Amino acid sequence: MDVHVLRVFTGGPDGAAGGNPLGVVADGPAVPDAAERQRLAAELGFSETVFVDDAGRGVVDIHTPSGRLAFAGHPLVGVAWLLRQHGYAADVLRPPAGDVPSRTADGVTWIRARATWATGRRLQQYATPADIDALPSPPPGEGWLYAWAWQDETKGHVRARGFPRRGDGITEDEATGAAALSLTAALERDLTISQGRASVIHTRDEGKGTISLGGRVAPTGLHTINT
Repeated sequence: MDVHVLRVFTGGPDGAAGGNPLGVVADGPAVPDAAERQRLAAELGFSETVFVDDAGRGVVDIHTPSGRLAFAGHPLVGVAWLLRQHGYAADVLRPPAGDVPSRTADGVTWIRARATWATGRRLQQYATPADIDALPSPPPGEGWLYAWAWQDETKGHVRARGFPRRGDGITEDEATGAAALSLTAALERDLTISQGRASVIHTRDEGKGTISLGGRVAPTGLHTINT
């Protein structure tokens, strides 16, 4: 089975650097068993793998190496981009959490989601971006940590790093859409977040607990796995 590998939330001057790797199994119905999906997600080792169950309707199933997610940001941005590359409208994605509208503009793929869907990540502010850069990977402690500092508070520019600390082999998340949603909701303002080595996440506070999340996506290639 071929797995599409993408980098989501790419940055850099030409939009080609950074990005969080994502696996997408386009033929989700070929892997109907939930346990087998979990095994494949663990074998692939990406922070998330998406199984597309109905491309026309946007029905998707998201797994980390250790569990299933009702919602996640970078997988939905990535799969929306990929579906459009294959001729699907992808106007609405349907993960277990609920309907997630999607659009593209100026090369950026956007999704719109409820901030309450992005749970379980502790936001911790540091004094300077240098403090963020100096953190060990991962910092001591347990539980998901999203460490952030202002790069330019007036412009809404943030430096961040994400540490799952859940014991499944993902030491640091290169770009974390759900945490970006949580931070945007907490600060109640639009943000441009530089995360990890070279990733860039854009957010828009739409009000009433709704956040738009956007970024650029780049294909890496196909990875073949045995089922």
